[in-house]
Amino acid sequence: MNSYWSEFLLVAGAHLLAVASPGPDFAIVLRQSVTHGRRAAIWTSLGIGTGILIHVGYSLLGLGVLVSQSPLWFNIVKWTGAAYLAWIGVNALRTRPAVVVDGETALRSAEAPANHSAFVTGFLVNILNPKAALFFIALFVTVIDPATPRGIQAAYGLWMAGATAAWFACVSLFFTRETVRRAFLRSGHWFDRGMGVLLLALAARLALASAH
Repeated sequence: MNSYWSEFLLVAGAHLLAVASPGPDFAIVLRQSVTHGRRAAIWTSLGIGTGILIHVGYSLLGLGVLVSQSPLWFNIVKWTGAAYLAWIGVNALRTRPAVVVDGETALRSAEAPANHSAFVTGFLVNILNPKAALFFIALFVTVIDPATPRGIQAAYGLWMAGATAAWFACVSLFFTRETVRRAFLRSGHWFDRGMGVLLLALAARLALASAH
């Protein structure tokens, strides 16, 4: 059992570094937080956490290695993910100026997507990121001992999914504080357009990703 705890700490440390690194997940949670408010950002975070379960599932089944070694399947995931991020980015670039009420920029929570829509956004951004897929494949191949029981490996996966959702929920709570949101929204629609440029850059980076 002690060996499993040592292995878990390695898994947890590697996952912490990965989840805290800025990327598509962080960018989409930031945009949801500032543009649409706490509810949308939290549901997006839950979608991202659920996406982790998909990565863990195919890694446990050994299917991830097949995808990483198949240029066709890797490119399908890569280009689909890049197209989805680009679509979100283009929509952000088309954002109209925010409503101003009594000289103050109105918070745009009323425009927030439905819960399931925000959830799906986070879920798709996560599962269509081939770099996330490669991370989990590498984790299950190089860090986790193949002799570790499947139940223990699944427990690692559940922890990573929960930790990911919790991390981005905390990010959501910070960026949806009224003072923080207003600070971003003072730039009005330029914030969304800036996020659009960032998402397009991430899409381009994703499109240029390789399996090695």
